[in-house]
Amino acid sequence: MNCLDKFSTPQLEFLHRGKVRDSLRINAKERLIVVTDRISAFNKNSKTPIPHKGAILNGITNFWFEKTKHIIENHFIKQIDPHISLVKEANPIRVEMIVRAYLTGSMWRGYKAGQRDFCGVVVPDGMTMNEKFPKPILTPTTKDKDDTEITETEIIKRGLASKSVYQKMKKTALELFQLGSDYLEEKGIILVDTKYEFGLIGKKLILIDEIHTPDSSRFWDAKDYKKNPKKADQISKEFVRQWLIKNKKGDHYPDTLPEKVVAETTKRYQKIYELITEQEFVVSDENIKNRIKRNMIKHQLIDLGFIGFVMGSQSDLDHAKKIAKHLDPYKVGVDFRIMSAHKNGERIAELAEVYNNSIDPVVVIAIAGRSNGLGGALAANLSCPVINCPPSKDKTDLMLNINSSLIMPSKTPALTVIDPSNAAEAAVRCLNVTELIEQINNNIVDVKNKLADADKNARNFK
Repeated sequence: MNCLDKFSTPQLEFLHRGKVRDSLRINAKERLIVVTDRISAFNKNSKTPIPHKGAILNGITNFWFEKTKHIIENHFIKQIDPHISLVKEANPIRVEMIVRAYLTGSMWRGYKAGQRDFCGVVVPDGMTMNEKFPKPILTPTTKDKDDTEITETEIIKRGLASKSVYQKMKKTALELFQLGSDYLEEKGIILVDTKYEFGLIGKKLILIDEIHTPDSSRFWDAKDYKKNPKKADQISKEFVRQWLIKNKKGDHYPDTLPEKVVAETTKRYQKIYELITEQEFVVSDENIKNRIKRNMIKHQLIDLGFIGFVMGSQSDLDHAKKIAKHLDPYKVGVDFRIMSAHKNGERIAELAEVYNNSIDPVVVIAIAGRSNGLGGALAANLSCPVINCPPSKDKTDLMLNINSSLIMPSKTPALTVIDPSNAAEAAVRCLNVTELIEQINNNIVDVKNKLADADKNARNFK
């Protein structure tokens, strides 16, 4: 499937991988939010991604951010790609403000089991499944692994938010819910319940994360609800939750979804996108990672490619910088890492997680002397080209280092280049990027022209 299950680039600092969103730092005031196609239910991610889900969630959220900014400022700056937004850096408040207008979902399951107090809100006896409350209620939870129910008093006592900030969060959440409910009602959709997340920029409260999406909200078809409140059609992630509940074995939910459930989930997400935004969701056949790379380069967030220098020790840094100097004419990202194949080789797996899943082309230059196990270890674990360029103090040292770099075990296709400038040029060629190839071709022509001029000047014509 053409899905984005995780996002990775070595050119930006990785901050956090949530259930659905990946965050990367741009600078002290901005970050990227990548909305993947992962789907989560009951605090657990499915191994099966949902095609187009990330783009749909991102599009819906940005639509609502624009529509609600008169109520509260949000962190949105601009959309970089259907799956990616550039946002303001904020200090998140670790509370999810859940607004409910109907007795359903997990709350109904608790109510049916005898629970009446929900986060300090007492629900009366005698209510039925999917019944509407007289007015929306707030049932906040902690923003953590378990999303634990919490009361207003506990939030303030634990310092999760000050009393004044929490009062503003509560007032804003209810205003947002009213706006969303009124807007969706005109389209024949019931906003059943949803969650809002807030953050602080300095002392200013802003809206962050997502708003009124099929992941954060529950939607019903108004006509279906009117016909039979207990069997209202779900236009949200609740469809997946119900399938998981029906197929639960003991205490374990299935960790994969069948094709029919995936297709139906995509259909429902696409439907709610088009109903909310009043725009057709256009499905593209372009490879998602290729598209993201193109858009990231277009917005000057990453360079055309990336060359990582991996060294065995601190003493190799000067040699690495000498090679890197030859990369200055090219628009490529560069980073320096130190890890020993023998002393902390387990860290190569961490490197592989990033480099092997990168949206941008990657080449690694391995720098290690004596017994060069580093180049081989990298080549055995990385899917990108690995070039050995060992340092040397003298000719004897050079011969020793060449030997250990050339002789690699099977299935460890590390290349070896001795001259630092050649190692840099080889790395750029291995990236195989059109724009860089054009630059290389121009360099080749330039060298040929210079040699032709030199030949002409050297000839002994009278």
